[in-house]
Amino acid sequence: MDIIDSPSPNANSRNLPDGQNAPDMLILHYTDTKSAFEALSILQNPETEVSAHYLVDEDGTIYQLVEEEKRAWHAGKSYWDGKTDINSHSIGIEIQNPGHSNGYREFPAEQMEAVTALCQEIMVRHDIPAANVLAHSDIAPGRKRDPGELFDWEFLAKRNIGIWPDVTEEDKTRAAAALKEEGGLTKLFAKFGYNPDLPLETLQDAFAQHFTRDSTKTDSPAELLTSLIRKKRETRKTF
Repeated sequence: MDIIDSPSPNANSRNLPDGQNAPDMLILHYTDTKSAFEALSILQNPETEVSAHYLVDEDGTIYQLVEEEKRAWHAGKSYWDGKTDINSHSIGIEIQNPGHSNGYREFPAEQMEAVTALCQEIMVRHDIPAANVLAHSDIAPGRKRDPGELFDWEFLAKRNIGIWPDVTEEDKTRAAAALKEEGGLTKLFAKFGYNPDLPLETLQDAFAQHFTRDSTKTDSPAELLTSLIRKKRETRKTF
């Protein structure tokens, strides 16, 4: 896999817990720019104070801006599974797309194949669980929308990048039991990893952007969440 070196000054040292010496999350973004050239000009500008480890153009070209051992500045204020310094815990990949600001559109096949190959290499290199491949919108609900509802997470999950719900009867039973508790749906969101301090509507919107496509529209959010929680426990780190 060919990768073009395009260094950004916007990085610093990771701040990981004792005993952890490598990132354990992979966060996918879209650039929300009209071109990869525009994205690079932002990600390499020290005044913007933003960056990512990689940028994948629509034709599949991959640029590396920050070395993986460094902390890129891509997540901003965020939360997942009790973690708040997501930049320290993650590798960030920007995916070129005009985004909701500039004419949001489907992600080309060449780009998705490049994203797949890059993610798989990173996951193997750092032993990142499939369940820890997330959207920017997952870790910053309400604040961020990327990579958005047109990004094909199901395609990636079939290649062991991220996880995808597959609701069983047991999942439905667990969901029904959870909903009988006060705040049951919020508790399911929190158990999966979302920030429980955010409004339920905000969590539902972020969740729908990632996990609601034609194959899942007949299932309730609670059923999808119980399926994902189960898969998170079962997730494998190999391909």
